[in-house]
Order: sequence, then structure tokens, then C-alpha cells
Amino acid sequence: MQPDAAKKINRLVICLFAVALTACASSTENKIKSDDSADVNLQLGVRYMNLNKLEVAKENLQLALRKDPDNAQVHNALAILYEKLNEYDNAKDQYQTALDFQPDDWSVQNNFGRFLCDRGEFEEGMALLTQAISTPLNDKQWLALTNAGRCQMAMKQQQKAKAYFKQALLLNNAYAPALLEMQEISYQSGEYWAAKGYLQRYLSVGAHTSGTLWFAAQTERALGNAELAKEYQNLLLEKFPLSDEAKRIKPVSQ
Repeated sequence: MQPDAAKKINRLVICLFAVALTACASSTENKIKSDDSADVNLQLGVRYMNLNKLEVAKENLQLALRKDPDNAQVHNALAILYEKLNEYDNAKDQYQTALDFQPDDWSVQNNFGRFLCDRGEFEEGMALLTQAISTPLNDKQWLALTNAGRCQMAMKQQQKAKAYFKQALLLNNAYAPALLEMQEISYQSGEYWAAKGYLQRYLSVGAHTSGTLWFAAQTERALGNAELAKEYQNLLLEKFPLSDEAKRIKPVSQ
């Protein structure tokens, strides 16, 4: 597996955590529940999902669905759960149902758009993400902007992706996923000092991953800082010895 693949897994976890919380917030603000107990089961399902207790999460979400089958946010949360279970056909069905019930809900648009882009359905995914970005009700536009940037990266449109990530950081300068993306893009573009700066900004809000350490080591090597590159390499081997990045990193010359 290449570093990009491992990084994709890491950022999916981050994204799912963020959008699950967003789904509940959006639902509370924009929709009066027809059944309070369904809302309770929805919140419990999301909470258990964030704790990775997926079977318990599924039980609560299915109970919420039985109590309120027209609830778009229940379908939205179930779609996220099915993604985590790698049941992508079920996830797509749930996203589509959520969108049918609430076509103007930005959290559904954001989640479904990201999902479609991850499956290679770029045109449809970008259309939904663009809607999520442009809606006046979206007070967390950086989520959809970052997902749009990732979609552009998958389409090999690096400059367009960079513009989306920078716009996301203008709205939330401490949004970790966008900072991670800018670290990688800056390194790949040969903007090594910028890559170093984005890493420092990320570390003020998040912990090192195998990906950040890999790009940090490569960045410092490119800048001629062999000792610092060596430190990052050692930290990568110490913290993530089984990662694909640890297996691929090149020895730093003495």
C-alpha cells in the first residue's frame, strides 16, 4: 500500500467522526423530531459509532429508524455506519434515502458527496459538495470545502484542490484534515518551507500520524536538514513500526 492509501484510511476516520457530530447538530437545528425517543436512539447510535462499538450503534440506529422511518438524519448516520462496515451498497442506499427526505440538508450533501467521490463518481460527488458549500445554512463550510479538495486531488486537479483547502483554512485555520492535505501538497510541489509550516500548525491541534512523520522526514531531507530528517525517521519507526510509510522511508545519509 502506498502512503496515500494509508493516509486515506486515517483521514476517513477523522472525517467520519466530524460528520457524525455535524449530522446531529444539523438535525437538531433544522428539523423538529416527530419522535423524541428516535432522537435519543440516533444520538446514542452516533456516540457508540464514534467509540467504534458498531454493533451497539447499529442496534440504536435501527431502533431509531423503526420509530421514525422518515428521519433523514437517521438514514444519514446509518449510511456512515455502513461505510465503516464496508457495506458500500447499503451505505449508498441510505445516503440516497436521506437526500430524498431532505434534499437541502448540507450535512447529507456533504457526506453523500464525499462518499461518491471516494467511489470515483466525481461529477455527482462534486455537485453535492458544491451545494453543501454554497448553502447559507452551513456554518461549517470547511468540512465540505476539504472534501471537495480531496475530490479534486482524486481527479488529479492539484491546483483546484489547493484552492479548496486554502479556502477551508480561511474559515477554520485549525482544521486538522485541511492542514494535513496542505502539508502533502506543499511537499509534492517542492514548497518545503510551506510543508514544514503546515505541519507545525497541524501539531498545534493534532498528534503525529505515520503520514505526517513520513512527509516531515522527506521535507527535512529536501531542505538539507539530515539530522532532523533522521529524528523524524526514528520517531516514525518507533511509533508506527508496521506502517507502510515506515517500510518505505529511505535511510538518511550521514
